[in-house]
Amino acid sequence: MILELPKNCLVDKFVSKTKFTSQVLVNTKLKDEFTREIKRITWKYKLAETTLMIQATQKVKEIQIFEIELKNKEIPKNVLKLIDKLIPYYILYYFKYENNFAFGITLKDNVSKDYYFSDWNEELKFNFHAINLKIVLENIIKQFIKRVDTDNNNFQDIIEKDKQITILTKEIQALKNKIKQEKQFNKKVELNKTLQEKQKLLGKLK
Repeated sequence: MILELPKNCLVDKFVSKTKFTSQVLVNTKLKDEFTREIKRITWKYKLAETTLMIQATQKVKEIQIFEIELKNKEIPKNVLKLIDKLIPYYILYYFKYENNFAFGITLKDNVSKDYYFSDWNEELKFNFHAINLKIVLENIIKQFIKRVDTDNNNFQDIIEKDKQITILTKEIQALKNKIKQEKQFNKKVELNKTLQEKQKLLGKLK
């Protein structure tokens, strides 16, 4: 992984898996998943006032960049939830499996944690230049969002629209599956009407 960052940001420090699996809150199943899915974790970069020379904010004091070598070509989301629970800072993940790579990040707020992932071997161009770390974080997350115009909307609107699109997309697929299975004509007509309404709403959001 090569990122355009000052040398001061480089940490390049191996992180033992036991740092996470030895915690009391970790059950046996999660420990097994950690061992089965993760080969190595490296703390690659630390983005902070002292390293990136960009002002921190109350919400975003630091951003960490972790390189995670995987044993399988599958992103272990339960493992990420554990890492995010134990480390209070935002983390940009770089996943490696053989010659493949992917990126991921978690948007943490008081209500929920939203995960964003790139496709495998998708190149993302991160912009680490901004007036503060909050905007750096927002610019990183925008790289993962493809279905909303990230240039002409404020950040919160972008996140909300993307959430709505995700929910609607799932609802539309569920309706399509239901229509296929439905035998009664009248119910099928009603389901198709609902499907069309949701498809129109999705079109407006996009």
